[in-house]
Amino acid sequence: MTKPTLVDVGKEAGVSAITVSRALRSPEKVSDSLRAKVDAAVRKLGYVPNQSASTLASSETNSIVVMIPSISNNVFTDVLRGIEDALKHTRLTLQIGNTGYDPIEEERVLRSFLNPAPKGVILAGIEQTNETRQMLANVGVPVVQIMDLSDAPIDQIVGFSHEDAAFAAANHLIDRGYCNVGFLGAQMDPRSQKRLAGFRKALQNAGMYDERAVAVTNRPSDVNIGAILFGKLTTQYPECDAVFCNNDDLALGVLFECQRRGIRVPTELGICGFNDLGVTSQCVPTISTVRTPLYDMGAKAGKILVDGGAGTKDRQVDLGFSLEIRNSSLR
Repeated sequence: MTKPTLVDVGKEAGVSAITVSRALRSPEKVSDSLRAKVDAAVRKLGYVPNQSASTLASSETNSIVVMIPSISNNVFTDVLRGIEDALKHTRLTLQIGNTGYDPIEEERVLRSFLNPAPKGVILAGIEQTNETRQMLANVGVPVVQIMDLSDAPIDQIVGFSHEDAAFAAANHLIDRGYCNVGFLGAQMDPRSQKRLAGFRKALQNAGMYDERAVAVTNRPSDVNIGAILFGKLTTQYPECDAVFCNNDDLALGVLFECQRRGIRVPTELGICGFNDLGVTSQCVPTISTVRTPLYDMGAKAGKILVDGGAGTKDRQVDLGFSLEIRNSSLR
């Protein structure tokens, strides 16, 4: 018979494995009702705590571990700034791990950061391995996932819906009268895949989706890749009159390529980016984009950990997004 795990106890008690671990390690830090539910689940399942994990967690540092997929992607600069600001005037310090968009690498790097145990962990995305989830449950420190949403977070999650954001951006281009809207995507990680799904849903709802309208690559995103992908898109879908790009680097590359070719923006081609990283509001014409709560995600996640994982009543915090409508899509 398989030994019950913290995850099993959490399911029985209706809470996360992290909460179970916290209740068992520091019962004085949880409510009486929660402690009673966890105790009942432990007795029912016959759960025996992992003593080696308890020993590991008993020696803690004042560090907050932050796992991000790229240290060169400007998106995470604002996220880290938010976390750092939340930690100011506290004794907490940052340890940053680079996962390279690889869940196995995330697992490997994170394991090296958990001995001794940190005060908390922030993870980008929701694609952790089962081993990573179990490892975090055993250590029992507060965990905040960011950059996405999930009904079943490891502990707590702060983010927004990438699919909804892309759906709104694509609909904006349709509403402006563009009839042949294309999608450009690079570094097609799971969050970019959700943006593609939102784009596809909007075009299908409008009866306008065409398989030729998608040009993507798994290469890291930059301005030059935007120009290259635009060339690919216009070759396979020459009637294209607007593009939604899964980030602002690509959108800027499209704008520069249009200027090289003499394509008038927004009259002949509409452009919309994603993330609103700053340069889109300064180029000519300015580029419409989806503003995402990068700094606020970091600040909120950091604040949750500064508060000892207390967080909010809901385990999922949706910070939303907004459309920044600028000249590149105002035909």
